[in-house]
Amino acid sequence: MGIQQEVQDLLLRLGVNAGTLAGGALPVQSPITGEIIANLQPTTAAAEAIAEAHEAFLAWRTVPAPKRGELIRQFGEDLRAERETLGRLVTLEAGKILSEGVGEVQEMIDICTFAAGLSRQLTGLTLPSERPRHRMMETWHPLGVTGVISAFNFPVAVWSWNAALALVCGNSVVWKPSEKTPLTALATQAMFERTAAKVGGVPAKLSTVLVGDAAIGQALVDSPLVPIVSATGSTAMGRAVSPRLAQRFARAILELGGNNAAIVCPSADIEIALRGVAFAAMGTAGQRCTTLRRLIVHDTIYDEFVWRLQRVFGSVRVGDPRDTGTLVGPLIDGRAFATMQRALAEARAEGATIHGGERIERSAWPEAFYVRPALVEMKEQSELVRRETFAPILYVLRYKTLDEAIVLHNAVPQGLSSSIFTNDMREAERFLSTEGSDCGIANVNIGTSGAEIGGAFGGEKETGGGRESGSDAWKQYMRRATNTINYGSDLPLAQGVVFEIG
Repeated sequence: MGIQQEVQDLLLRLGVNAGTLAGGALPVQSPITGEIIANLQPTTAAAEAIAEAHEAFLAWRTVPAPKRGELIRQFGEDLRAERETLGRLVTLEAGKILSEGVGEVQEMIDICTFAAGLSRQLTGLTLPSERPRHRMMETWHPLGVTGVISAFNFPVAVWSWNAALALVCGNSVVWKPSEKTPLTALATQAMFERTAAKVGGVPAKLSTVLVGDAAIGQALVDSPLVPIVSATGSTAMGRAVSPRLAQRFARAILELGGNNAAIVCPSADIEIALRGVAFAAMGTAGQRCTTLRRLIVHDTIYDEFVWRLQRVFGSVRVGDPRDTGTLVGPLIDGRAFATMQRALAEARAEGATIHGGERIERSAWPEAFYVRPALVEMKEQSELVRRETFAPILYVLRYKTLDEAIVLHNAVPQGLSSSIFTNDMREAERFLSTEGSDCGIANVNIGTSGAEIGGAFGGEKETGGGRESGSDAWKQYMRRATNTINYGSDLPLAQGVVFEIG
């Protein structure tokens, strides 16, 4: 069976009307073979869709939070029933290996479980008042339409991190998926609508998908009916989105670039470090925001460690992500391949030693781009290394002291994820301390990728500062109100102010 037919069969099973897959002006290409698997009609009425989402919000905000949580719980159960189906669709459209495609859907299930429990814990505070017979408290209320702009590399999980929380908080959601991966979004929306019909009492247009290019995202960013936008993508995208939101005082959750590093210390468990580095550097063909892009290895173990890592990079199976045993699938498209090759050419000009990085030709699929992950030994952390290249390139540097390693680690504009491999408690604690990693995620003895939904996800500096998923990230989707109640017969003023009339 060809990929196009398989995609159509999967979409049909997930509830997407086959009539929407052809005749449009937006081609969708599978990175596995490079073939066009659908031609979608872009959304032309974004403003109307946003207005409908606002009307849905006005109704949904009055539904008790536990009942909102029941919708998300049921959606999680429906995702569980179709985990393999939707996961395979992720593989076909985004090029991830099957275990990663299914794992992404598992993330959706996990955040639904988290959000369903959260629906009974949207707690405020009771605060002591300085005035007698007064009670002061803090309450949280739904914010409004939540705009979600997602990227191709996590075509469904990123939406769920935002949508599950936003919906239990009482908001509606408008989703602009990447134009490279809209089919998984349409499938997710169809599943959500089925769940909503089964649960009942859910306003129409509570969740909406808008298909198209950057103009759709701009409509979300500029609409006064959208008080919060969560945008995942490049730093350049963030620089365009952030000022527009700030101009109208809207909230922004930005998940942007990540130039993530790991430090390998002399005391590290080398086997754990090798596995952690390999997955973090090569998983999703290096196309994760949390991909390991810089490796800082102590001088005393550098030669042996890099030699072993070179063997892993050279032997890992690159190929069709549907095949059992494949660990690295294709790049998303030819543009990604060209960007990777330009970076490698620049590294070569700087005197780097490069292992791998070449294209693996597949004569039957000339429009697909499979590459051997590149291990690049650099003489110094140049401007090239400080710049994120969204491809399976791992730059390797030497260090002599932990002070030197931490300086190298932090000397980049991005601040998403980081890790250290060490069995020295002092080194680990220092890395996690205020004078250690400057990233939003800091790990010990695991790689930089593979974050769990229970913790808040996001980073600092040019990564944008936003937080999604677990912990108290839910507060971003709500507005806070401080309430004071006077249950006495007098009206004392705060700070001892005296104001008598009459």
